[in-house]
Parts: sequence; structure tokens; C-alpha cells
Amino acid sequence: MFKICMIGTGYVGLVSGACLADFGNRVICVDIDTTRLDSIRDGIMPIYEPGLKDLVARNYSAGRLVFTSDLAAAVEDSLVIFSAVGTPEREDGSCDLSSVFKVAKDIASCMSEYRVFVQKSTVPVGTSERVDGIVRENLKRPIEFDRVSNPEFLREGSAIEDFMRPNRVVIGVESERAREIMGEIYRPLYLLETPIVFTSIRTAELIKYASNAFLATKISFVNEIAELCEKVGADVDEVARAMGLDRRIGSKFLHAGVGYGGSCLPKDVAAIMHTADETGVPLRVIRAAAEVNRTLMDRLMEKIAAEMPVLAGKTIAVLGLSFKPNTDDVRESPALRFVDRLLAQGACVHGYDPEAIENVRRIYGERISYCEDSYEAVRGADALVIMTEWNEFRVLDLDRVMKLLRSPVVLDCRNIYQPETMEKMGFRYHSFGRTTR
Repeated sequence: MFKICMIGTGYVGLVSGACLADFGNRVICVDIDTTRLDSIRDGIMPIYEPGLKDLVARNYSAGRLVFTSDLAAAVEDSLVIFSAVGTPEREDGSCDLSSVFKVAKDIASCMSEYRVFVQKSTVPVGTSERVDGIVRENLKRPIEFDRVSNPEFLREGSAIEDFMRPNRVVIGVESERAREIMGEIYRPLYLLETPIVFTSIRTAELIKYASNAFLATKISFVNEIAELCEKVGADVDEVARAMGLDRRIGSKFLHAGVGYGGSCLPKDVAAIMHTADETGVPLRVIRAAAEVNRTLMDRLMEKIAAEMPVLAGKTIAVLGLSFKPNTDDVRESPALRFVDRLLAQGACVHGYDPEAIENVRRIYGERISYCEDSYEAVRGADALVIMTEWNEFRVLDLDRVMKLLRSPVVLDCRNIYQPETMEKMGFRYHSFGRTTR
């Protein structure tokens, strides 16, 4: 059992802290937002993540999970300190590391003996070395410490499973002492035969960016193939399924639609391209993937324009506002980019999402209508657009939808339904990369 300090109770920090506590460690989660901490103690999570509320409650009740704003006390009482603060994207694509550097400075002023400082946030290559300098400059006296890079690979909507049963754990270390400590922290995963990848710190930092850039590239690749399928009369779902059966390729992230969004892929792709600019490496494939992703909203607008060239005064039902199912995260959501386009052309938007409505309301206020369910959204609408593949959208009562719509236009941006079925029912149906037989 280790005493661990987790700085930041955002998505990564709260999930990681709760999971490490569930491993049997004592975890002190630190945040400057006392209102957020009070809410978490009361069982109100700042994010929607399946299973997180119960996991936090169980470990909080057991005394393994503590929440505080007292950083000095948490650092004094912990051997291992994880930094999980935000690294948002700047306008030039680089990461804003101000919170990372502030944490380093604050920790240094609190340290009185050896500690392991673990960077959990996604940061550019070389950040750990800059952190090292900040810590050393702000120590009250010379103290030995170790730096570690332990990037997260948590998918929103399945983050707890990803932490508890990961494909791999990446740990960048410089000393044998730090390697042994980190190995012991993740020992519960050894029974699952989880690969623990020990490497240099710079390599660990780059692994995270390379992984997300590759996933973004797979998504953009299949979306280019989808466009080709529409031109030649092929079915992208069947193409992707056959491709995915090749173990060298795999089936994950080969789903055509309106591209990737969220808090990770867009930001990490931009960051790795910014690093490449600084080092003179062109990264042509990754840049092409980013460009393809930017064009997908144009394809969607072309599809809706084919049904209604003038959107002004039309009502569009948008089902799904989060960037993916099983999360309330709307950061870089394709659905919101679509809503922006609709509003700019004078359309009225009826929006519904199982979890993300309040986050969307903070962005749009009363500029769109917020609906209680799918059927309220489609009532009187001139078109239905499915933007996020929540499970409840897969089992819509299509007869009821047909009766509620003003005109039977459906744009399925996640290829949930079959074209033949929809057209037989009388819908004017559009999807991505598929044609009717």
C-alpha cells in the first residue's frame, strides 16, 4: 500500500485516483476548487462516467480516498505525487503548460524529503526536463526526487475499465528506485498479465501522442474510403469489417461518419504537429489526417443541402450532442460544429442528448431548443440528424419517428441503421459510405 497524492480532480485525476485507491492505496486527491471537492464528497461527480460515482463512494467510505485543497499536507503525507492537471490547446496548437509548471513549483515548496513526481497529464516531449528545472529552482534545500512519465490512455465512457484492465501501462523512468516504486503501484495488474512498458521519459511522452495520432489517422482513413465507396457504389461498413479481420489492421476506429472530436484526439494531433514544426519534421500523414477530419463537416452539409438547399426557417432535430456516447463531454464535438453551421444559416435546432444537455446549455443558452427525449426533438422537424451513437438511438420507434417528422429526412452520421430498411419505410435516408442495393 502506497500513500499517493493526485493533483487535479478532473477527468484523468478523479478516475485515476479512485482506481488507485481501489488497488488498496491511500490516495489524497487535491484541487483548488473547494466547491468541486464538496460536491464529490456528497456523491455528485463533476463528470459523467459510467461506474465512477460508485467507485468513488466505495473508496471514500473505506477511507482510502480523501479529498482536500491542502497541497502541502498532501505532499508531506505522500511518497508518490501524480500531476493530472489540464493542458489545454493554445491557438497555435501548442499545449498550455502553465498549470503543469505551477504544480511543479508548488510541490517543490512543500517537499521535505524524497518524493516521486509522476506526470499523468498529456505533455509534449521534453516537458519533464523543464519540470525538473522548476522543482530544483524552488526547493527550500537540496532534496532527492525522481521524475516519472506515466501517460493516461483512458477512453471517456469506459475509463474505469481502461484503468483496471489496460492494454498496457507506459512508465518513463530514470532511476531503478522509481522503477521499483511504480512497478509496485501497478502490481495488481500483473495478475492480468498486463504489459508494463518501462522506457525513457521522453519516449513515454511521445508514445501518448503517437498513439492518439495513429487512431486519428485510422478514423480519417476510413472516412476517405467512405467517400470513395459512395462514388463507386461500395459499402464502407463491409469494407471496414473485412479490413478489420486482418490482425495487422484491427477493427477498432474503422467507423465512417463525421470524424473525431473530444478532449484528446484533436488536441494531441495539434500538439504533435506543433512539436514537429519546432523540430523540422513534416509529419505529412498526420497532417493529412487532420485535414480530412476538418472537411467532414462540409460533406455533412452537402448531404443536408441535397434535401433542403435553404436551411433558414427549417427545424433540424439533432440527436446526440456529446462527442461520443457514454460521456457528457462536448469538447470539440462534431455535433456542436454542426449546430454552429445550422444556426449560422438560420435553422432552428431541436437538440437531445442523454447526458450532455446541461453542458450544451452553457454554450448556446436559449439559441437552441433542449428536448426531453428523441421524440420531442423530432416532432415537427424537417430533418432528423443522428450525430452520436448512444444506444437508445439504435432502437428508435421508426414508425413513430415517421409520423412526428414534418418531412421524412434522416441523416445518419454514425451508420446506425440499414439503408434498405429505412428507404422501404419511406425515409429519405443518408449515411456515410453506403448506397442502397
